[in-house]
Amino acid sequence: MRQCLVRRFGYAAVLVAIFASAQEPFRTSVTEVEVPVTVTTPKGQFVTDLDKNDFRIFDNDQQQTITYFSRNRDQPIVVGFLMDLSNNTKSQWKDYQQAEIDLVDTLLPGDKKYSGFLIGYTTQPDLMVDTTSDPEKIVAAIRHARPGGGAALYDAMWMAFTGRTGVTGEPIEPRRVLVIMGDGHDNASNKTLDEVLEKAQRDLVTIYGVSTTSYGFGNDADDDVLVKLAVATGGKVEYPLQGVYKDVSGYLEVPRDGGNYQYDLGTGGYAAAKANQIARAIANITGEITTQYILRYAPDIPPNSKTRRDIKVTVDLPDLQVRARQEYYPFAPDTPSPH
Repeated sequence: MRQCLVRRFGYAAVLVAIFASAQEPFRTSVTEVEVPVTVTTPKGQFVTDLDKNDFRIFDNDQQQTITYFSRNRDQPIVVGFLMDLSNNTKSQWKDYQQAEIDLVDTLLPGDKKYSGFLIGYTTQPDLMVDTTSDPEKIVAAIRHARPGGGAALYDAMWMAFTGRTGVTGEPIEPRRVLVIMGDGHDNASNKTLDEVLEKAQRDLVTIYGVSTTSYGFGNDADDDVLVKLAVATGGKVEYPLQGVYKDVSGYLEVPRDGGNYQYDLGTGGYAAAKANQIARAIANITGEITTQYILRYAPDIPPNSKTRRDIKVTVDLPDLQVRARQEYYPFAPDTPSPH
């Protein structure tokens, strides 16, 4: 078994299978740490022509030797699409339903090396489509989805980590990405923010968010949730409706009688501005995922270390902004079972 794994992963990573008993789950230890890195200009433009020697990577403040470097745009990935189906999404539902479809169509082109799964969450999470390379299965499920109920975001994330079918080679090749389309609100989960964040770090998952919060209706605490998840794992959050200002023609024109200070959104200039902002957000997320550099290094740490460790990535060029995961755990817990 061990020889098979070595042949399978080669330079990428050597995964050692531990079978304590026939009943215990499959566990892995990654002897190389993989770090997806995004580099942008101060204006947010992606920088895609850097070389290995331009990067420095530090593990608990100790500089590491980069053992693998890639800027190939065709890197295999597994993308989890988490879709907020709570009552909070009703006012913008059609727009975000189409945005989710656009994300799927862009990130899953039908090639076998790109896989994805769909989890919708209300009061409980639902694995609507298990891991697949067929985007049409996910698109069909999105088209039939309808919002209503509470929000169990953290339980949905836990399901993404443990409750779906894995792909052989995760999390090194293919790497794991999670895209949350929601407002960060949770009022129904059994799991906590700290639990899902630790699990994401252990499983080397990069998290992105597309906020469904409309201008003027945000909750700072909920917003902080998406930001905390993204920043810690090397991702980012897009806010397509935060830049559509209330003085744009057609914005929030007709109050509803349904309570909760809800409004029927107008048309006119606001509708056009909103469509442009959503399209830009989708382009930014897909650009992030497909233009990243991949760095790997073998940390010099005790073989049984389970303590969380810090990661810092720098670039030896001025005025560039670097995003990468900030922490990791040397030993990963249970992971989704491969096909």
